[in-house]
Amino acid sequence: MSDSVVVHNFIGGSMVPCQRLLDSHDPSTGKVWAKIPDSGKAEVDAAVKAARAAFEGWSSKSAQTRANHLLKVADILESRLEEFAVAESRDQGKPVWLARMMDIPRSVLNLRHFAHAIPHHLNISSINPEAGVVNYTIREPQGVAGLISPWNLPLYLLTFKLAPAVMCGNTVVAKPSEMTSVTAYLFCKVLKDADFPAGVINMVFGLGPTTGEALVTHPEVPLVSFTGSTLTGKYIAQATAPMFKKLSLEMGGKNAAVVFDDCDIESCLATLKRSSFINSGQICLCTSRIFVQRSLYEAFLEKFVALAREVKVGPPSEKDVFMGPLNSKPHLEKVLRYVNYAVEDGGQVLCGQGVDSCDLPSQNKEGYFMRPTIITGLKDNSRCMQEEIFGPVTCVTPFDTEEEVICRANDTQYGLCASVFTSNLARGHRVAHKLKVGTVWTNCWLVRDLDMPFGGVKTSGMGRESTQDSLEFYTEAKTICTKI
Repeated sequence: MSDSVVVHNFIGGSMVPCQRLLDSHDPSTGKVWAKIPDSGKAEVDAAVKAARAAFEGWSSKSAQTRANHLLKVADILESRLEEFAVAESRDQGKPVWLARMMDIPRSVLNLRHFAHAIPHHLNISSINPEAGVVNYTIREPQGVAGLISPWNLPLYLLTFKLAPAVMCGNTVVAKPSEMTSVTAYLFCKVLKDADFPAGVINMVFGLGPTTGEALVTHPEVPLVSFTGSTLTGKYIAQATAPMFKKLSLEMGGKNAAVVFDDCDIESCLATLKRSSFINSGQICLCTSRIFVQRSLYEAFLEKFVALAREVKVGPPSEKDVFMGPLNSKPHLEKVLRYVNYAVEDGGQVLCGQGVDSCDLPSQNKEGYFMRPTIITGLKDNSRCMQEEIFGPVTCVTPFDTEEEVICRANDTQYGLCASVFTSNLARGHRVAHKLKVGTVWTNCWLVRDLDMPFGGVKTSGMGRESTQDSLEFYTEAKTICTKI
């Protein structure tokens, strides 16, 4: 990977330079390492025009033909796994081993899964002998899909949207995050090398208030899939409501873990270390509130703090680093503010920010690093217990009864996911049913099956993504009844 990357828009199968450029910083050094297009309405209009021109040809192809194109892209991407893992790490800040193990393989899986699964779900039929008719349903693509993906799992979540969109026969204009655009740009090169039909997938890079605004409000973009903050999701819902666009919004979370005193404590601790601090806590599903049954609370805290202090923080290229930097300087500053809020609200910082140093090499002093931070002593209505922090910060608090902890875990505007740790599976089943979230893991975390619906409730989102849910979102059903 070159020390300097200049990203171009990808429109109609061609790399299109932009005269206006934005700086993209390497989170581990704070230095500019890439230049990103600062696209506006003209660039979005050109991309939508290219996507519209490609729609009829692409949507008329058989599902198997579309799948063959996507599978070729997956094969080339997989062959370049190391290149993409290094680029994703440098662009986002995650350790290279994590991008190599999770982000890029999952991107390949997204492409292959939807290529194989969607063709089997497109059409259904039935016969009504009494009425003498045959009914059948076809699922028709809608046109140009506007896809907006976030900076925390850049290629992973882009391909999660892109694969079902094009497999259903739509064409796409995607806007990756301006903070992590490089692997999306490299993916465009893969599309060219795979001879993917021009105009079917277009990438326009830039800022949310300009590029994103132009995309979601474009009159020829009938459906929008967005992953990002609740604030931005609310704006998209308001801006597009008069146009009756189809929306899929996956937004923020304030995810709880409920730890009962009969759990397998060592397994629980290992899982919560990962769920709280992997990717520097920058996954929408990360655990940020941990409720521990009072009889286990002190022992849990002692062991959990010790585990957090063992986490190595440092340059993401080092193989034994568990946590790299946060993605940007403004985001680091936001997370640090929340640690200060916790102290203001009467909390105690047991480890991490303000307690332990990062011990980083001198050349990384300008990077956006902080240590895993555990906070106790906060009331449920405090800012750090209610608001999304999206960093390596988790709050631990005791509880006494099952009924109490269910009520407290649900006491938030968010409802994305939760986890329950107990050896009593009947209790785990009971609690899972009462937690107001989209996904509950029992004795595990982030075990995903693409056939299972993914999404949140309350202000964590609207709609679901999965094999069937994505199919329904990216198409409209048409019933045809024929008299025999």
